Amino acid sequence: MQMEKLIACCGLNCAVCPARTATLTNDNELRAKVADRWKIEYNVPDMTPEMINCTGCREDGAKIGHCAECNIRNCVISKGFQTCAECDKLGNCPIVGGLHQFVPEALENLRSLN
Repeated sequence: MQMEKLIACCGLNCAVCPARTATLTNDNELRAKVADRWKIEYNVPDMTPEMINCTGCREDGAKIGHCAECNIRNCVISKGFQTCAECDKLGNCPIVGGLHQFVPEALENLRSLN
């Protein structure tokens, strides 16, 4: 059985994101758990469960507040692309490269799209 994939602009798989799951299932308990975890993981001390609403980077619907200011997403949109996979600078991009250092599977996801 193949795992569902919903690849974000940067290569993250939104299909496995707990914020998306909490949004689609309207699970407030999961929203609270995600908010508590992300406060620490992403150093966002004022994260609340109410902020955990996202349908996915490239999907219609709610977005986590960071999406509007995400340099990666904004770059992709400004170039008229769906994801970074369409960009010839993918291998050495200073915008998405930092993320791929910490989440190498995101780069693998993008490369699998081509």
